Amino acid sequence: MALLGMRHLALRVRDPQASKRFYSDCFGMKVVWEPDPDNVYLSSGPDNLALHRAEVGGAGALDHMGFIVDTKEEVDRLAERFRARGVTLTAEPRDHRDGSRSFYCLDPDGLRIQVLYEPTLSRQSIA
Repeated sequence: MALLGMRHLALRVRDPQASKRFYSDCFGMKVVWEPDPDNVYLSSGPDNLALHRAEVGGAGALDHMGFIVDTKEEVDRLAERFRARGVTLTAEPRDHRDGSRSFYCLDPDGLRIQVLYEPTLSRQSIA
């Protein structure tokens, strides 16, 4: 298995734009992608903070945790490995608009986990 580390944290927030200002202004994080007003992706280097608009009453809940791998093929290999170990995938491997590929599953406590190939970081050494 070629796990390179944890990639990102995704949060459900009441107001993604207010959260964007907070993380940008207070922590100096840079917006790396904002596909729409409900989703903002920030970074301060090799990490990534994803902000997603929460349903009413859902702010503050952890959406998912992501782990990065080196290739799209590794995403598919790990999906098969997880299935072989009895893990149910909640989202099958698929390509995303930004060139990444991922799948989702749940950990034993129900925390959503994403296994992700992300082209701008997957091939870099993450120390």
